[in-house]
Amino acid sequence: MIDIKVLFIGDIVGSTGRKALKESLPELKSKYNPHIIIANGENAASGRGITSAIANEFFNWGIHGITLGNHTWDNKDIFEFIDDEPRLIRPANFPPGTPGRGYTVIKANGKQLAIVNLQGRTFLPAIDCPFRAADEIVDELRQKNKCILVDFHAEATSEKIAMGWHLEGRASMVVGTHTHVQSNDDTILPGGTAYITDTGMVGSKEGVLGMQRDAVMYKFKTQLPARFQVDEGKWQFHAVCVDMDEETGKAHKIQKIRMYEDEWRMD
Repeated sequence: MIDIKVLFIGDIVGSTGRKALKESLPELKSKYNPHIIIANGENAASGRGITSAIANEFFNWGIHGITLGNHTWDNKDIFEFIDDEPRLIRPANFPPGTPGRGYTVIKANGKQLAIVNLQGRTFLPAIDCPFRAADEIVDELRQKNKCILVDFHAEATSEKIAMGWHLEGRASMVVGTHTHVQSNDDTILPGGTAYITDTGMVGSKEGVLGMQRDAVMYKFKTQLPARFQVDEGKWQFHAVCVDMDEETGKAHKIQKIRMYEDEWRMD
C-alpha cells in the first residue's frame, strides 16, 4: 500500500483564523507529515470572502489548495485573480460562465490530489444540482486521478450525508464545510470514502461561529439588522487528516483534529 496523507482544514474565519493557521501549521506539519494541505478560505477576509494577498499568504505558509463557498464573491478583489489562480476553486455548480473553476488537480511532495468544490441547495441560494455536478466532474476526474477530495459546502446535515453516500467508492474524501461546528461522525464508508459532515472552523472560540457574539445575540433577540465583525478572542482550530491508498484512491483512516490556543486536544 502506497499512502498519500491529506490534511483538510475547516473554514478559516478572519484575522483570528489566519493567526491560528499561521501558529498551528508548523506543529501540524511536524506531527502529521501531510503530503497535501487543503483549506476552506471563503471566510478568510474579515469573515466574508478572500483576497489575493490572503490567498498568497496561505500558499506561502504551506497550503496547497483553497476551496470556497457561498461567500466566494463577498470580497470584490477575487474577480481580479480567481481566473489566474489554479490552486483556488469555487463551487462547481455555480451558474455556467461564472469566473474561476470548480475543480483542479494539486501536485505536491511527489503526490497528486484532485479537489472538487460543491455547494448545497437546502437553506442556501438555488443553484445547479450539486449531485449532478458531482457525477459529471468526479467521473471525469477518475479517468486520470485515483485520489479525489470533495469539499461539500452545505447547510443541511441530511444533504451532506446524502452526498457522502452518493460519492461512496468514487471519491476518496467527502468533507463538509459551512456550518463551522465540527461534527462527530467521521468515518470510512464501505466503499473506501472518508466522510465527515462538517470539518469545523478555524477562528475565535469565544464568538458565535467566529463572529462577535454580542451582535449575533442582538439580531436573534431583536430581529433587527446588526453588523457582524470577526471576534478576536482565543482561537480554535478544526481539521481532519486522511490516509488513503495512492494506487486505489480508497481511504483507510480519518482523524479529527481539534486544537485550541490555550491547550491541545486531538480526538
